[in-house]
Amino acid sequence: MVPSEFQLRQDICEVGRRICQHGFVASNDGNISIRLNEKEVLATPTGVSKGFMTPEMLVKVNMQGEQLSGQLKPSSELKMHLEIYRQRPDVRAVVHAHPPTATGFAVAGIPLDRCVLPEIIINLGSIPLVAYGTPSTDEVPAAVKEYIGSHDALLLANHGALTVGTDVYNAYYKMESLELFAKISLTARLLGNENVLSAEQVYKLMEIRARSGVTSPNPGCVDCGACSVSTREAPTATGITEEELQEIITNVTRRVLASLGDRQQ
Repeated sequence: MVPSEFQLRQDICEVGRRICQHGFVASNDGNISIRLNEKEVLATPTGVSKGFMTPEMLVKVNMQGEQLSGQLKPSSELKMHLEIYRQRPDVRAVVHAHPPTATGFAVAGIPLDRCVLPEIIINLGSIPLVAYGTPSTDEVPAAVKEYIGSHDALLLANHGALTVGTDVYNAYYKMESLELFAKISLTARLLGNENVLSAEQVYKLMEIRARSGVTSPNPGCVDCGACSVSTREAPTATGITEEELQEIITNVTRRVLASLGDRQQ
């Protein structure tokens, strides 16, 4: 059953309360949107705390950013949301916030692109650092455009974080996962070592990903070399037998391990 527009308005308000309660935003920071259809987008207004929104405060715009309804003005970051919807037809919602630890990585200029946590590898993939752009200008959507085609989560340099999803809760949960990953990564680095998984370990996780039917982009990490190959060559969860799946994974793994051995010589 397709949710009504009023239900979607309530969903945005609930996600707004959650990002506020978790400290992912302060004051009037952050913005949230849902694509209603191919022509209309529901978005949070500017100048309003995300923890105190009501359904009637939200605004409706077209894909050109022209306001169709609502008493308040749209967020100044709306351009970024609309560019994402143009680039990713599969995306139905966008959440932009400033979760402290993830934003700390963004300010430090450090992407979260290492294969460390199995849950992140399977469900989210690597999280790159997008070049800085002046907020509310065309610089931000232009920078995001370079990465959004193959990532569901981004760090925005000196700005914050961005996640997308099949619905607004899906996008929000990815923001939760991003911030938790950032906290764990920071703790490991402070302890002196962030243990990166091997190519073989990553391939086993990518097999689980394929069998689970996860279809969102996952370009992988920069260290083991496994994820980027697997996303190009690994089979989908349908239309292939288990034996064929295992054979393909084994062959690709051998090639990656051989490539890694050549690099170390």
